[in-house]
Amino acid sequence: MESANQDINLNSPNKGLLSDAMTDVPVDSAAAGRTSAPEGLTLAEEEELRSELAKVEEEIGTLRQVLAAKERHCGELKRKLGLTPLDGLKQNLSKSWHDVQVSNAYKKTQETLSQAGQKTSAALSNVGSVISRKLGDMRNSATFKSFEDRVGTIKSRVVGSRENSTEGLHSPSGAGDKPPQDNTPF
Repeated sequence: MESANQDINLNSPNKGLLSDAMTDVPVDSAAAGRTSAPEGLTLAEEEELRSELAKVEEEIGTLRQVLAAKERHCGELKRKLGLTPLDGLKQNLSKSWHDVQVSNAYKKTQETLSQAGQKTSAALSNVGSVISRKLGDMRNSATFKSFEDRVGTIKSRVVGSRENSTEGLHSPSGAGDKPPQDNTPF
């Protein structure tokens, strides 16, 4: 059975593709257990509705068969073209992302976030300049000057005492600045 070239009769669920694989459940009006007609319907109207229901169910079955045939044919074409399901997924994701980007909600959100970022950047810049100015003011204060003088005095004492203490450490042997060798075993 060659599925790609077979005609499908849209008016009959018994002709076409997948007739052996898909089974339709027909409505058998005689076996459906006759009860009295629903309120407001005559027996003739009920029979007409059941007939229409059977036709619609036949059409649904036929459309399922046609859809399955089309999907199979589509798969064959994709296989022949070398398209993989991953390619289709990539294409779908790309299209979806593009659709999101052109949506009004995305554009408004992007615009709002951009404005928020600009305002945050400006606020942080202002905070930085205020901190810098305050540190400059603090450095020029009398307290900081006094602290700076004390640190300078301590530094000169430490550096000065180092210079005085290293003068007597030169070795008279002329070994220079080489450290003594450590001959201790491991």
